[in-house]
Amino acid sequence: MDKGLIPRRYAKALYEVGADRGDNDALYSLMQALAASFAAEPALASTVANPFVSDDDKEALLTQASGAAAAGIPTFGDFLKLLRRNKRLDLAWDIARAYIDIYRSANDIYRVEVESAAPMPDEERRRLEAVVAKHIGKGTFEFDYKVNAALIGGFTVTVNSERLDASVATRLKQLRLHLLQ
Repeated sequence: MDKGLIPRRYAKALYEVGADRGDNDALYSLMQALAASFAAEPALASTVANPFVSDDDKEALLTQASGAAAAGIPTFGDFLKLLRRNKRLDLAWDIARAYIDIYRSANDIYRVEVESAAPMPDEERRRLEAVVAKHIGKGTFEFDYKVNAALIGGFTVTVNSERLDASVATRLKQLRLHLLQ
């Protein structure tokens, strides 16, 4: 069976239970924290997948990584127990990412990644955010700003799979290709 299909099914089931219990907003925050923990600490995935680490330790680790202990959301604890019972704790990261995608889709949340050659001043960020909001027209946005000196100047904006590249590096590359023709 497809490894992407199983996490998506668990995530969808969690979303539906969360909707019934009114916990989806809190679960979204927990899943974001969990996914960020996995991304920040690569050893977390290998520890959770390690068969020599006890399920109690894995469950405690996932609870800690998500911040669920402080949140006190019983739905998340029930979810971890289900993963444990079905021997699926190693899929927690994939499930968290699938849940985030499902939640964003259901709530019209767009993830916007902005890369610029230098840190953007607040005034430019506000103007860019207004342009993106006007272009999309509806929904809410989660902006992620990164600095990439390789762009030389300008910026790139990625909204879901749509990309705008206004970087100097790309313009130079296009100019070079044009001159070679």
